[in-house]
Amino acid sequence: MKKFMGFILWVLVTLILIVPVSAQASDQVGTDLVYRLKWKFNTSVAGDIYADSNGYFKQKGLKVEVKAGGVGINAIRELELGRAQFGVASADQVIQALEKGADIIVIAQLFQANPLQWIYRSDQPRIKTLQDLKGKRIGVTFGGNDDAIMKTILAKGQLTKTDVKIISVQGNALPFFKKDADLWPVYRNSQGVSYQDKLAREGEGVRFFNPQDFGVSFVANSVITTGKLYKKQPGLVNSFLSALLRAWEDAMTPEHENAVLNAVKQLDGGINDDIRKKQLAATKTLIKPDPDIKIGQIDMGGWEMTESILIKEGLIKKPVKIADRLIQIK
Repeated sequence: MKKFMGFILWVLVTLILIVPVSAQASDQVGTDLVYRLKWKFNTSVAGDIYADSNGYFKQKGLKVEVKAGGVGINAIRELELGRAQFGVASADQVIQALEKGADIIVIAQLFQANPLQWIYRSDQPRIKTLQDLKGKRIGVTFGGNDDAIMKTILAKGQLTKTDVKIISVQGNALPFFKKDADLWPVYRNSQGVSYQDKLAREGEGVRFFNPQDFGVSFVANSVITTGKLYKKQPGLVNSFLSALLRAWEDAMTPEHENAVLNAVKQLDGGINDDIRKKQLAATKTLIKPDPDIKIGQIDMGGWEMTESILIKEGLIKKPVKIADRLIQIK
């Protein structure tokens, strides 16, 4: 009888020890992870592609599936639904989601300079001050972040809508190429390169109007995860980010350039090799504009300015305390 009671006691003690551990383990995310990008595979996500193709995640003991983004795909929504553990989103997406109650934190800022700029022909006078925009015909995507940025630029330059002519961007750059528009919004490291190349072949040069040169910072793509995951598994988040940023650092160096271009080539749908190389060079200036800048560092002032722009333009109704959601992991 004593032996039987002793056995029962041993079973009960074992169950008491096992149940909490099992409960805790069931709430953990394993090493199989999904990283959802904001847009399709191209040179602007060279570091993300390189991390996947060259085993950076595996070196940290992680199995990561890097998935392309695109029209109708929202990384924040993917995180909320549990379909991804990490993602890429622009600052306006993050801030608008936070206003709606999303549990999102930013763990790295990939672009130190926003790739969204305006292209214009070099036979026009160089834009040296915001007042130089007066009388210009400017392409804008109504409701897009370029709309909010341009409104901020005009206000900063003490210009009104009557001082410029706004032209609606509707999926193609035909008005710009037909010279019906003077300035046209582009992503500097993608369409900017392609349009510049196209016009060069026609004997025309271009320049780029960069809002950041005039004191308007609007943060672009950043790496996000959920506050819940960071709280429960900070080591996992740190391992993922360490691998990702090391891949980006390597991808931006000359010695890795050919390997990076080859990795991107496998996924970007047949872009011309010369264009791809120029796009990578342009991406480097946005990701690491200065050798001393550490890839991934978060520009607190830029985020706060982005938040203030969204409030001013009525895209959010109140501050979301964005500083509390920016986690600079070392």
